[in-house]
Amino acid sequence: MTPSPAADPATLHWVEDGQERHAAWRSENGSPPPRRVVVADDTMTADAAYRLVNEGTALLWRGDFQNARQLMQALARRLDRKKAGAKPTAGMAANRKAAASGQDATAGLAGSPAAPADPLDSYPHAFHLHRQAKAQRARLLGMILLPFEPGHVLPLRRAPDVRDACTQAHGPAGESYVASLRELLGLIGAWQWREQGVPVAALGGARIHPWYGVYSPVRGEYLDLVARAPLPADTGLAYDIGTGTGVIAAVLARRGVARVVATDQDARALACAADNLARLGYADRVQLEQADLFPAGRASLVVCNPPWVPAKPSAPIEYAVYDPDSRMLRGFLDGLAAHLAPGGEGWLIISDLAEHLRLRRRETLLEWIAAAGLEVAGRLDARPRHGKARDAEDALHAARSREVTSLWRLRAAAPSA
Repeated sequence: MTPSPAADPATLHWVEDGQERHAAWRSENGSPPPRRVVVADDTMTADAAYRLVNEGTALLWRGDFQNARQLMQALARRLDRKKAGAKPTAGMAANRKAAASGQDATAGLAGSPAAPADPLDSYPHAFHLHRQAKAQRARLLGMILLPFEPGHVLPLRRAPDVRDACTQAHGPAGESYVASLRELLGLIGAWQWREQGVPVAALGGARIHPWYGVYSPVRGEYLDLVARAPLPADTGLAYDIGTGTGVIAAVLARRGVARVVATDQDARALACAADNLARLGYADRVQLEQADLFPAGRASLVVCNPPWVPAKPSAPIEYAVYDPDSRMLRGFLDGLAAHLAPGGEGWLIISDLAEHLRLRRRETLLEWIAAAGLEVAGRLDARPRHGKARDAEDALHAARSREVTSLWRLRAAAPSA
């Protein structure tokens, strides 16, 4: 199953050889077509390209494909040099000072004037600046555009065959269109991930094959928590809310849960989950359903791994990471008690990164749990193992280095006397 192409695509307009031209515009992240476009080829220098994209002018590439990739890399180096010359935030400065001295950024005697400031005090402002910088970088690097012919064919010298990767993301292409080189490279990378798969320890090393636009389970610690948390008694039915690749449903099936109902709003995610569950041999035990949060009925176990950071996504893939106004988190908590069978549990799998970023307080989460008529039956914690948690040069290192991922075991609160 492949996704359908977007309806009523936008149109890109430009002038070439003295004639006005136009083509359908494709953008997976929903960005509008650039207003100013010039035709570029192998004669364009990186300095000229850098000046144009900073002025808001996109480059429609007619030269060698590999040269276009090299040009984008040259633009990235110029952007990185500009960023390196910028004044670091208080949090980044503390990270670097601590890394240079071999000390923790929060070390020091309380009350001592020589003690460095806690870099977490720079959040959430530093977090918002970091996201703005990433968005600006992505926008500028996305200004190199490629022409596609019907069937997702690239009519450029030394261009790779990208038909399978583009069809997997966009569906069939019956007309010519234009898309960014940066997005195409993302499609190719996602296709390679889908082909190779991601080994998951909680599945005994079996692989999950993420589709483009569906978040890959590269952080295994949360799946390890699902694999070792004690199952409620008589867990014949479980719900997996927001299944994505289907990995949590697969872990539950592997643990012996007889039947799992897995939901997601996104048709692409459901197709991805169906593919993975069939590969793993669990298709007969997992029912997929398109729904916003819960299916009808009650289950002994209801599991949800919502996005961990309450912020606005800037692209569809970011909906797996950012949850505007904690909508999914609060929706899960508010509806959980009504979907738990007697004696059942809800497992909320969430990181405390938002707390370290000063975007949500622990007290607020506990208040939401209580207001939903729930109580905490237990909690399992795990430290992250990804590289950014140990990278002192990462802009969010002060928060990432303290992050803990938790599986909260929630039950319906006993009625007050």
